Amino acid sequence: MVLFIILKKIGLVIMKRLNIDLGERSYDILIGRDILSKVGEFISNQLEVSRSIIITHPSVRKLFGEKIESGLTLAGYSPSFIEIPEGETSKSLQQVELVYDRLLEMKCDRKSLLIALGGGVVGDLTGFIAATYQRGIPFIQVPTTLLSQVDSSVGGKTAVNHPRGKNMIGAFYQPKLVLIDLDTLTTLPRKELRAGLAEVIKYGIIADAALFDFLEKNTEKILSLNSDCLEYIIETSCTIKAQVVEKDERESRHRMILNFGHTFSHSIETLTNYTEYLHGEALSIGMIQAARLSVETKLCHKDVPLRIINLLKKFRLPVQAPDLKSKDIVESMHNDKKNSHNKLRFILAKAIGLVEIADDVPEATIKAVLNKNK
Repeated sequence: MVLFIILKKIGLVIMKRLNIDLGERSYDILIGRDILSKVGEFISNQLEVSRSIIITHPSVRKLFGEKIESGLTLAGYSPSFIEIPEGETSKSLQQVELVYDRLLEMKCDRKSLLIALGGGVVGDLTGFIAATYQRGIPFIQVPTTLLSQVDSSVGGKTAVNHPRGKNMIGAFYQPKLVLIDLDTLTTLPRKELRAGLAEVIKYGIIADAALFDFLEKNTEKILSLNSDCLEYIIETSCTIKAQVVEKDERESRHRMILNFGHTFSHSIETLTNYTEYLHGEALSIGMIQAARLSVETKLCHKDVPLRIINLLKKFRLPVQAPDLKSKDIVESMHNDKKNSHNKLRFILAKAIGLVEIADDVPEATIKAVLNKNK
């Protein structure tokens, strides 16, 4: 994996390029500004496609549709749009079938390119459709939210939800390219910006104490969209994820560390019907519970969850767990994809910047943590 800077003379556009080395499935992540208008140029340099289809939300199309469409048209493409409803509930097999219908109506073939323009919902759904339509067609990620830029657009996890579990139906299917335009964050609602920061905090907890320190010291600068701070946290998060994915693409073991807090958060999202919390908000609560479980199992000092809670509060993320029954949460956890042989598996913190995989945490210990912190 190589990280380097590209200088383009047209307007002196500075971009960072991060390559994820996965053999024949390798691809680049490009991070910079004014990238949306150059999507067509990047595609023509790297891919041979018969047509391009942009999958997005109506609100995202209003913000960025014209810019990405004009760039694609200049590069010789005439893109079509498929709009999907907002919200986590769009990640469903019913919505997938509706998009399949549109692709068939447009006579899309295996050289057709899907472009995911939006946040995590759009990226996950588009990736799953690309993985399954005609047994696989190319797609690229153009993430427009902080959460999707630092996490969900990278690594090739694609999925839709099931009423009994989040992301239960999916595939590992890598994009051909990830294009991160930092300018899109200026239009992001503050609530979604904060939700994305939960994933950045996660990266600090699992692998980079220096990143966690940086977040503690630069909270207000980040919330005010300081350019240097945003570039640093996005580049660092993508680098950490790329390193983990290169080591364990299909989550046989090591990649599970990326799920710190997610066993709790996915249960919260499932039990509240994917409507009460943004993913990052549920993750905020889930990370606190995972850190407290780490203390309960004597893996770390009690100062670790306190430090995590203080940082989450500084970013105005939720820290209070919803009023759910512990037995329902534990039952939902049994649908978690990390589990093996019906044993609950968690990612637990040993310190800020260091986690380990716990293969068999007793249910009584989990319930004790849940009941103690209601």
